[in-house]
Amino acid sequence: MRNKRRWLGGAFALTMLLVCSCMTTFAAEKAEYVPKMYASFWSLIPPVVAIALALITKEVYSSLFVGILMGGLFYSGFTFEKTVTHVFQDGIIGVLSDSYNVGIVTFLVILGIMVSMMNRAGGSAAFGRWAGKRIKTRTGAQLATIILGVLIFIDDYFNCLTVGSVMRPVTDKHNVSRAKLSYLIDATAAPVCIIAPISSWAAAVTGFVKGEDGFSIFIRAIPYNYYAILTIVMMLAIVYLKMDYGTMRVHEKNAINGDIYTTPDRPYANAEVEVDESKGGVIDLILPILMLIVCCVIGMIYTGGFFSGASFVEAFSGSDASVGLVLGSFFALVITIVFYAVRKVLKFKESMECVPEGFKAMVPAILILTFAWTLKAMTDSLGAAEYVAGVMDSAAGGLINLLPAIIFLVGCFLAFATGTSWGTFGILIPIVVAVFSGTNETMMIISISACMAGAVCGDHCSPISDTTIMASAGAQCNHVNHVTTQLPYALTVAGVSFVNYVIVGFVQNPYIGLPVGILLMLGTLMVIRRFSKEKEA
Repeated sequence: MRNKRRWLGGAFALTMLLVCSCMTTFAAEKAEYVPKMYASFWSLIPPVVAIALALITKEVYSSLFVGILMGGLFYSGFTFEKTVTHVFQDGIIGVLSDSYNVGIVTFLVILGIMVSMMNRAGGSAAFGRWAGKRIKTRTGAQLATIILGVLIFIDDYFNCLTVGSVMRPVTDKHNVSRAKLSYLIDATAAPVCIIAPISSWAAAVTGFVKGEDGFSIFIRAIPYNYYAILTIVMMLAIVYLKMDYGTMRVHEKNAINGDIYTTPDRPYANAEVEVDESKGGVIDLILPILMLIVCCVIGMIYTGGFFSGASFVEAFSGSDASVGLVLGSFFALVITIVFYAVRKVLKFKESMECVPEGFKAMVPAILILTFAWTLKAMTDSLGAAEYVAGVMDSAAGGLINLLPAIIFLVGCFLAFATGTSWGTFGILIPIVVAVFSGTNETMMIISISACMAGAVCGDHCSPISDTTIMASAGAQCNHVNHVTTQLPYALTVAGVSFVNYVIVGFVQNPYIGLPVGILLMLGTLMVIRRFSKEKEA
């Protein structure tokens, strides 16, 4: 009997050992799975196809999904089950399970609720009337948008939605097209944040410069960040010169005649609450916006450890923008609800009615963001970053003087294809530091600037960039309209920036490079203006 028990016990132990070893082998095989197309040229095909389809068909949802599906097929080796699980489980469900992404979605929803409340309380209408008495022209409305965008330099997400909420009533009154408003918002988001020392972008960049004084390098890199600086120069020039070209010209002409949309699609129109112009004052918009700014700044430095002893700069460098913006916007929302109740412009019940309306207003942006994040997850799983890093690393040895211009182009393409600036920083900046650290510090700073400029340029052009998507949401503009009208402007600045990086790679002097870049930018715009007039005549 004992022998039988021993035999059974031994057999059970052996069976369990075999099962565990099989499970371990299966888990190891699963963990070690590498797609055949990993870190190859094919890893960049899905986002390129998605972007091309969006621009051709003018339909962003299906275009992004085609790109996602293609990424899943490449990853799985064209097998049905693995494609479906990768697209949905690793992709859509995965990105919506990421705490950072959920934080951004929550921030979007809270901003949507606050915008609905400001509308219903009459704050937006009152501000529009107040600004209308002081801003008399279309030029003034556009300049006010630029100034506000430059002042809100803390974070690009926050910039896009806040500037849009505040300036929409003013630009609508002066017949500025929604496409033009979304361009001005987008062009004062990432390009301004990337040259602002106290911003979430500065914090991200300094974190990627390992073994060096990241903050000092960021400050010294600002005069070489040509795309960001020249974008601001271009905005001011086209507004002062009253010139537009490309598809933006069509949108602006239609806006002057009363149609601020041009296309029949109104993705946010049905989600807007009815504006009550009989109540509320300017304070009902200004105070919530101020509270939003103050609370979001406090929220960001809180996540960076400011209240635990870190300095203000260190707190921003170590901040979590997603959590900080959610905390700040939530407290700003609570303050706004109490403020409106005390002023009796909005009852508590009416404030709560704005919750579903605000969410509804942000559904298009959330959908596009979800698909864009999923597409990025597909390219990450295919090793797009590793492929580009390998190409850059192999090319870094030669053409040292042309390297800033090459880095700028690579940064543009990578950010355009993946829709992320920060991911591009993470890939290219460590390579630049490794190439130039301890040998040529000036070229290292110029090349880091070229990387930042290229990343912002690609982000600015890309239809799948979260900043581009939020600029559309902030202006309540059709997303494809925003992309197609902005692209010629962004490419113009990119071309001038590329030429300037070729020049500065040889002269290596900010006092020569920046003035030359500004003159080239203004000269290019003069040529375009003259060509446009001749074509129109």
